[in-house]
Amino acid sequence: MQVQLTNRQQHILWATVRHYIATAEPVGSKALVEEYDLGVSSATIRNVMGVLEKSGLLYQPHTSAGRVPSDSGYRIYVDQLITPSLRDTTRTEVLAKEVESALQQHLQWEDWSLEILLQGAAQILASLSGCISLITMPQTNTASVRHLQLVQIETGRIMLILVTDSYETHSKLMDLPPGRSETKPDPEVIDRELQIVSNFLNSHLRGRSLLEISTLDWSQLDREFQSYGEFLKNSVAELAHRSAAPAATQIMVRGLAEVLRQPEFSQLQQVKTIIQLLEEEQEQLWRLIFEEPELDDTHKSKVTVRIGAENPLEPIRTCSLISSTYRRGGVPLGSVGVLGPTRLDYESAIAVVAAAADYLSEAFS
Repeated sequence: MQVQLTNRQQHILWATVRHYIATAEPVGSKALVEEYDLGVSSATIRNVMGVLEKSGLLYQPHTSAGRVPSDSGYRIYVDQLITPSLRDTTRTEVLAKEVESALQQHLQWEDWSLEILLQGAAQILASLSGCISLITMPQTNTASVRHLQLVQIETGRIMLILVTDSYETHSKLMDLPPGRSETKPDPEVIDRELQIVSNFLNSHLRGRSLLEISTLDWSQLDREFQSYGEFLKNSVAELAHRSAAPAATQIMVRGLAEVLRQPEFSQLQQVKTIIQLLEEEQEQLWRLIFEEPELDDTHKSKVTVRIGAENPLEPIRTCSLISSTYRRGGVPLGSVGVLGPTRLDYESAIAVVAAAADYLSEAFS
């Protein structure tokens, strides 16, 4: 969401969000004057808060109450206001180191089973974040390529066939790449070319896992096959990714009792739907948090923040879900996440999730 705010509007929205996160009480201009050095009068703050309300970033739960951040207000806060100039970087850096230290100190990778280790990691994450923590078991799909074959079906149309080491067969029908389909060459020539390319693919890809193929660097393709390079990269990677689509795995859930003490969860029915999602409908939740995020400049998984109504699952549309993936050699294995009310300390939660994902990535690598 792109909303252009003045510096004054940014600081007052930032202060409003911070105060509401800390108190769970609607925020008035007097509280901001007393607790934040904003350099303006209470009347000016009231006027700015009115503008922010008209923009949909704040709202009044009652006509006589102060203002509360909306989902859009939290989104602006996360996307634009958690910046070095406004955030407490020392606090988040200390918290990240605390996460790493706690995981290193309490998890004995040599002696414990993987499930017990991740349960322990989830408990540490819940304790440090004050949220429900969610850690998925790593993917066990290790299927690899046994054979690849390109076959001409009709003029201008070919099929890519992939056979795994467990003899599962997957196929994809597609057009010849541009340049080959336009010249209408002899079908026998196309058959010979496809066989050469098939041999080339098998010599390079046989024995590789499907997940590995999805993340291969195809820039080293032989010059002889440059005309097929981009075409094959997209087609084979797409087919391997689709064939390797992992099945949902168990999610380690901790911190439920702690977070349900928050005032946002005072309604019994809401609590029941969240518990049902966590206990009985984990596959839906798994598919949401394992959605692979893009990588940042250091090739680590970015942290995904879904706020309130941005969550597609109805039981958590009043919550915020913060997640990232942990990896091995660039291949996503599982996810780390925290779930809490939208009135969440986003800076701390993001730092905790990022640190836990980085630690697990290093441990599995």
